[in-house]
Parts: sequence; C-alpha cells; structure tokens
Amino acid sequence: MSRDGMLKLFLFSFYTTMSVIVSFFPLYFRSQGYSTVQIGLLYSVGPMIGIVSTLFWGVMSDRLRTVKKVLIIVLTGQLVMASLAFQTGTFGLLMLLMAGFYFFQSPMTSLNDSLTLLTISGTKKSYASFRVWGSIGFAAGALVFGQLLERLGPGWTAPLTMGSIACTLLLACLLFDAKDASVSRPDFSGLVPIVASRPFLAFLGVVLALSVSHRMNDGFLALFLKAIGADDAIVGWSWMVSAVSEIPIFFLLSKYGHKFKELPLLAVSALVYGIRFLVMSLIDNPLWVVACQCLHSVSFGIFLFTAIRYIQRIVPDRYRASGQAVFAVTWSGLAGLLSGLMGGWLFNAWSPHAVYGAAAALALAAMIGFIALHAMGSGDDAVSAGRTS
Repeated sequence: MSRDGMLKLFLFSFYTTMSVIVSFFPLYFRSQGYSTVQIGLLYSVGPMIGIVSTLFWGVMSDRLRTVKKVLIIVLTGQLVMASLAFQTGTFGLLMLLMAGFYFFQSPMTSLNDSLTLLTISGTKKSYASFRVWGSIGFAAGALVFGQLLERLGPGWTAPLTMGSIACTLLLACLLFDAKDASVSRPDFSGLVPIVASRPFLAFLGVVLALSVSHRMNDGFLALFLKAIGADDAIVGWSWMVSAVSEIPIFFLLSKYGHKFKELPLLAVSALVYGIRFLVMSLIDNPLWVVACQCLHSVSFGIFLFTAIRYIQRIVPDRYRASGQAVFAVTWSGLAGLLSGLMGGWLFNAWSPHAVYGAAAALALAAMIGFIALHAMGSGDDAVSAGRTS
C-alpha cells in the first residue's frame, strides 16, 4: 500500500478506537456499578493528565526526530494500561490505571496531526483529505460497535477496545515515518507575553466557556441517552451522525471560511451550540437527540476550524507554537477537567437534563462574549500589541 493510503488507514483505525472511548466507556463503567460522579471523575483524569503528556510526548518526538516510533510506544502503553484497567473492580485503582491509560492516549491526536502535516509538507495535498478518514472511522466505529454492544452487552467493550488498539498498533508498525530536520523543538519562551495580552486572555476565557459546554456533551451524551430509555444502538447512531455531519463542513470552511471574519463565525457556532443543548435539555425522545446531533456540523465544525484560524491571526509568528499550546490546554485540558466535575455533579444531584441546561447557558454566554470581543475590536488590538512588543 502507498504511503498516503497507509496513513489514511491508520487514521481510520485510530478514530474507531476513539469512538469506543468517547461513546461507550461511560456505559461500560455504569454497567460495572460506578456512579455518575465517579464516571465524571474518570473522565476528568484524561484532560488533567493530557496537559502534561501531550507536551511530554511532543518533546520526545522532536528529540528523537520520529513520530512513528513514538506512536508505537504510546499505543503499546495504551494496550497494557487498558488490559489492566478492565480487570480491576476497585475505583481507586481504576483511577490510577485510567490515568496511565490517558497518559499514553491523550497525545495521539497531536502526534497524528504532526505525522499528517509532515507527510503533506511540500505537496499540494490537503490536511482535510487525510483527516476526513478519521471522521469516517469514528462514524463507522460508533455505528458498528453500538450495534454489537446492543446485541452482546456492555461487557464486550473491553475486547472491542483491546482489538481496535491492537489493530492500530499493527498499522503503526507499517507506517512510513516523516522527519523534517528544519522543525525545531518546542519553545515556550514567548508564552508570558501572549498570556499577558488582555485580548488573548479574554478570548481564551470565552473559548473555555464554550469548550466546557462541548465537553459536557462528550462525557455525558451516552449516559443521558440511557437515562431517557435509549439502547446502545441509538448511542452508536447518535455519535455516527455527529461524526458524519462534520465531514462536509470542514471542506466548506477550508474553501470559503476565509471570506468571513472569525469572531462573528464563532458567535454563530456558540449560538448553534446553545440551541442544540437547550433543545436536548427539554426532550425525552432519543430519536430527537440523534436529530440534534446533526447540528454538530455547524457548532463543532465552525468552532474548531475558526478558533485555530483566529489564533493564527492574532498571535505573532514568533509566538505561534506557544499560542497554539495554550489554546490546546484550554480546549482539551481545562475544559475537559471542568466539564467532568461539573457534569457529574449536575447529573447526580439534579438530573440528566440539567447537564444540557447548563451546557446551553455556557454556550449562549460564549456567544455574547464573542460578539463583545468583535465589537471591541480585540483581534486587531492583539495583533498590533503582539507585533510591536
């Protein structure tokens, strides 16, 4: 198989594993007798560990000048930690093992992106043409695994997870490595000037509010669906619909997104998030939840693409790596930690619908924040301040 074909197959396989972790781990843990608060804590471990592990494995990849070997190491670590986690029945030990699992699992996305970008460097190939195979893999995994777990029971989550990780590890061994001697090691010396910028801090604050809203859905969608009577197949369909819906929006934004200003686009994304989660806080029909997942295309698709583009514009080139690192910590680390703790408490103390009510409120607050930033011209101020500092 060609170099590009192998990478696309690897991305497909990796995102099928992601579909199990995101979609069905909560149902597995619930079947093992853990409470929603405990599940929320388990989901908070990943983002907390990911803040450190993503930077650690990124530096290791740069120092070793290889992405392939690091991928093999982290996938092997995932396989070992997952096999141990599925065998324990003690919550304290499970927390430690899941922390170990996420230490190896969290950096996968950034390593995949690095390998893809290095592979297409100097060519006319687009990142989207590779990343789309990840979305297809996630959609296929969510649908197929959902059907299997509905028939076989949540206990089969363990072998499905182990099998998909093992398959991805095998494909990683067959990958063509990508090296670029011109790529320097991560340099965070410009972090302080960026963080000290009021416009950048304000932007991160608004991003955090919207990210917590998004991560609440990631962590508690499966439990919400089960609470309103859905079976595992419906859970799989809901995740498949959201994954498929993001495919066309990525291509449209890559072609036409530059014609629109970032902050108004982000406000539209936050508005759609707010509407989507508000509707979910009011419904009890699982099929309506699946329909709401179609809005993932406009909400998540616009947010991720546009937020990255905005940071690229307001952060000077010499601080680009630091700016992206702070955004990643906000979007994945802090938001995941807060959403797990907050969502678990709301689910247990109030109701499943309260989780989505809070998510809707945060999204609408973020919409107001993006509009305010646009009205104040924060992006232009940040650019001027950054380039004259």
